[in-house]
Amino acid sequence: MKRFLILLVSLAFVSGAAFGQAAKEEKQYQASKQQKDKQPEVKAPEVGEKAPDFELPIATKDTILFEGKKLSDFLERGPVVLAFYPADWSGGCTKEVCTIRDSFSEFEKLGAAVIGISGDYVFSHKEWAKHHNLPFWLASDHLGKVSLQFASYNPEAGYSKRTVYVLDKDGVVRYKNLAFKAGSEEDYKTLKEAVASAK
Repeated sequence: MKRFLILLVSLAFVSGAAFGQAAKEEKQYQASKQQKDKQPEVKAPEVGEKAPDFELPIATKDTILFEGKKLSDFLERGPVVLAFYPADWSGGCTKEVCTIRDSFSEFEKLGAAVIGISGDYVFSHKEWAKHHNLPFWLASDHLGKVSLQFASYNPEAGYSKRTVYVLDKDGVVRYKNLAFKAGSEEDYKTLKEAVASAK
């Protein structure tokens, strides 16, 4: 009987300790999750406001610039289209860049540069650009810092959202679409009009 009571007390102690440890671990997990999900609040530039300058590694179908290029370098030549997108090689993103490619001459006539931005490395950018014969730049925002500055980062998924900005040569936002649709003819039409207005 004495041994049985000792056994019961021991089991109760072990169960209590296990429950306490589980509760502690659950609390630590929730705290860690909240910390991970918490992102610094960054105000994205509105239409009429100047966009922040940035520098990112960048690639074309022919070359890779590991040292990067600044947004301000492109603005010296004219308007700039910033096209944030989730990932190279994905269906929606391929449709988007190929649609821009097919009408790229219209952007060139307006003196506008197009910069696609995602979290992919420049090696992927170069091969993707070569595969689809893309005539514009693809920048690597692997840590999502620039995307975050433009309200174009999805922290839960860990990649950029599909958004578009048009900047005039002074770096002022003249158009932005935070829900750009890869398959929407209307969105592309509005984008071209915005670039023409920003010239």
